[in-house]
Amino acid sequence: MKIEVLSTGCRKCQTLYENAQTALAACGKGGEVIKVEGVAALLEHGVLSPPALVIDGELKVSGKLLSADEIQRML
Repeated sequence: MKIEVLSTGCRKCQTLYENAQTALAACGKGGEVIKVEGVAALLEHGVLSPPALVIDGELKVSGKLLSADEIQRML
């Protein structure tokens, strides 16, 4: 499983990244969490409002800070 946090480097983006790591560890599935910073990555996925969460190449959420529990339910 590949989880990407698309980010501009803001505090909300960092928190989403940390929450994604926590969620992946809690669900017990293998995978990785990657923080991707930069406007190009955001535009590639059509994101206008960061942070954004992409799971296995599919944009799940943008512009919202999810808790670890909310992310875990998506996994």
